[in-house]
Amino acid sequence: MFELMPLLLFLAVCAVLLWGYPVAFSLAGTSLIFVAIGAMTGILEPVQLNFMAGRLFKIMDRSTLIAVPLFIFMGLMLERTKIAEDLLESMATLFGKLRGGMGFAVTIVGMLLAASTGIVGATVVTMGLLSLPAMLKRGYKPELATGVICASGTLGQIIPPSIVLVLLGDVLANAMTEAKSQGLQTEQVASIGDLFMGAVIPGMLLVVGYMIYIAFVAWRRPNDAPAMEIDEAELRQAIVRALKSLSLPLILIVAVLGSILYGIATPTEAAAIGAFGAILLASMRKQLTLARLRDVMQSTVKTTSMVFLILIGASIFSLVFRMYGGDEMIRHFFTELPGGLFTALLIVMIVMFLLGFILDFIEITFVVVPIIGPVLLMMGADPIWLGVLIAINLQTSFLTPPFGFALFYLRGVAPKNIRTAQIYRGVIPFIGIQAIVLALIAFWPQLSTWLPTALN
Repeated sequence: MFELMPLLLFLAVCAVLLWGYPVAFSLAGTSLIFVAIGAMTGILEPVQLNFMAGRLFKIMDRSTLIAVPLFIFMGLMLERTKIAEDLLESMATLFGKLRGGMGFAVTIVGMLLAASTGIVGATVVTMGLLSLPAMLKRGYKPELATGVICASGTLGQIIPPSIVLVLLGDVLANAMTEAKSQGLQTEQVASIGDLFMGAVIPGMLLVVGYMIYIAFVAWRRPNDAPAMEIDEAELRQAIVRALKSLSLPLILIVAVLGSILYGIATPTEAAAIGAFGAILLASMRKQLTLARLRDVMQSTVKTTSMVFLILIGASIFSLVFRMYGGDEMIRHFFTELPGGLFTALLIVMIVMFLLGFILDFIEITFVVVPIIGPVLLMMGADPIWLGVLIAINLQTSFLTPPFGFALFYLRGVAPKNIRTAQIYRGVIPFIGIQAIVLALIAFWPQLSTWLPTALN
């Protein structure tokens, strides 16, 4: 019975989550119920829960997590300053003379918003409201238009600075410390900055893959992605508007990412630069008001509180899971598999992909990665490579029907004449592109590890 308790605990948590209870309380409450069961049956000693205080204080002591509220504040402030509107309008005109030009524009704007805001839901909703009606009006096939918007919106999962990468980097750093305490011999140190660097090339591969697919559709089926009629004067005006719209966000992106990539600042310090820069940018665009600042600060506090409450619940779950010997069960299961690291990683990716249908990336990062991370690192996985694979996998689950979060975001703002089936069909080619990039990184880890190694 003791050997089955970790599995029963995990299944019980999933069942409670499916009933709709809040994630943090589901994790903590279910775990404490299992502690009570273990104490009553004599399986566990309740005194083991004394470790909980130390674990919670350790969370408070992790200075890297200060980057979370700062990046959230930066993203929300930039999202409220209507940067997306200006970028989409100018980019659509700039690429309008090309077949598939609006698709290119949406992809580029999605990349820029990912590198500046990193908030998937806000990006998908904003581009859905602004670009989807325009694309449909110009004759774009609904499947292509919705697919481009959903796929480009989820780039915020992988292109730094991303909240996903911040949380993943912190969890993987702790997993690396634990693996070293269990005997892993390595001088490598996993950090959020390294993960940011490792995600740059995979993120660009996704952007290039999206644009190649749009170009292919425009070439094979011109009526699905028609060009716009634009005169020279309008094109010149679009170039000027694009330069104005791009200049300030690009300066902020370079200041934040550049300071991290070249080791000038830590991710936490760069997040502070980004938050201050977002305030300056909003002020320069005359979008900074007391009411807007209050709204952004309140939203930041709510989101940050949710993240840290889930982290506390996940920490309680992780401790109880280990009290029942769950970490030993996972380690034994993976080490006994034929195929070694490859088979273990394949199973983990499939499980995380399926969990992405019912859980957000925060829950998966805090619940699953601390359990499987040390085991995979002990089996020889590079932490940066592993983090990038997890991030792209979670991004893919955000897109996959029928439960992809990005699909729900777009369905909420799409015109009523757009059917849900059209949205589902539209994202399938982009899921294929992400699967190809995921396979490339899995077979050639250098795509994620070369840049951190070169810059370090």
